[in-house]
Amino acid sequence: MATRLANRASSSNQSLNFLRYSFKLLRNFSTSSNSTSAQTPPSTNTPSKKSKRRKKKNLFEVAQFLPNWGLGYHLAKAHWTSVSYEITKINLYKDGRHGKAWGITYKDGLPAAEAPKKISGVHKRCWKYLPGLKKLNQNLVHSPSPTTTTETAAHGEVQAA
Repeated sequence: MATRLANRASSSNQSLNFLRYSFKLLRNFSTSSNSTSAQTPPSTNTPSKKSKRRKKKNLFEVAQFLPNWGLGYHLAKAHWTSVSYEITKINLYKDGRHGKAWGITYKDGLPAAEAPKKISGVHKRCWKYLPGLKKLNQNLVHSPSPTTTTETAAHGEVQAA
């Protein structure tokens, strides 16, 4: 009986040694593949280092950084060419990213309509700020027209005579 237990113990030790040997072998293979890949420079197009695409903004997210929530400034959708809105009124919901907006339509820098109308598509993520148009329109409004200067000059000469 003692010999039987001794034989059983030796066979279990052999199987245990065999498992240890196989694990060591697997460990050696896995570390050898890692060491070869460590010697080669990593590729720049790895999926984990992929650059994130910036989220586009809706009208309210663009207007919140402008003075007075963008009133009087020109905003347009990114795919529009030569069309924009001058913001005249904004009604915001509580979260500040949703609401309603009204504005005057501009085509080629000139007003296409006299009265403001409700802007459609304000929640779509494609809006941009047009920095050059506000300054251009302010200059057009404040600069005197040539007809008014000649009329005032003629009127001044009549009074002098």
